[in-house]
Amino acid sequence: MNNLHPGGRWIYRVRAYYSLFIICIIIAVWSFQIFRLFGGDSISMAVVTAIIFYILFVVVVAEIYARMSYNRFLYEINNDEIKIEQGIIWKKYSSIPYERVQNVDIQRGIIARMFGFSTVQIETAGQSGFGGQHGIRFGRGGNRQYKSEGYLPAIDVNGTEKIRAFVMKKIKQTHKDSGM
Repeated sequence: MNNLHPGGRWIYRVRAYYSLFIICIIIAVWSFQIFRLFGGDSISMAVVTAIIFYILFVVVVAEIYARMSYNRFLYEINNDEIKIEQGIIWKKYSSIPYERVQNVDIQRGIIARMFGFSTVQIETAGQSGFGGQHGIRFGRGGNRQYKSEGYLPAIDVNGTEKIRAFVMKKIKQTHKDSGM
């Protein structure tokens, strides 16, 4: 099984920062109230303490999440199928046979271009909709975008082209063999 591109950790970091934002604001307000309850004289000192706690908490938790998510996302592209294994607490194992693959899309967002990787979307027949882990993504203007079943978030730029060529070749062979 293969790991993602090392720059892919930034995808998980950004995702973690976004997710933790609301939680940490609640914690910052809570710590402000605790500080005042136990004799904090200066409100400004409580605010500074809450902000420092907030930043420290977000950075530590985001880094732990990014490393664990990155290390637990594995994929393998072999002659029969594409295998994807992901998840920290709940593991998700996907096997995508080439008979179901319809298209391979490559996307490069701003973070991907900065760190030299691409996202590969392997679209299949009979995809399961918007469900699943990270199934809904938000694009420009907050639009809902679909994440394909064969979602590989951070692959080396050269590797994405090799994956696309290999998978498209397998699709053609599969359709030719089945008479389509």
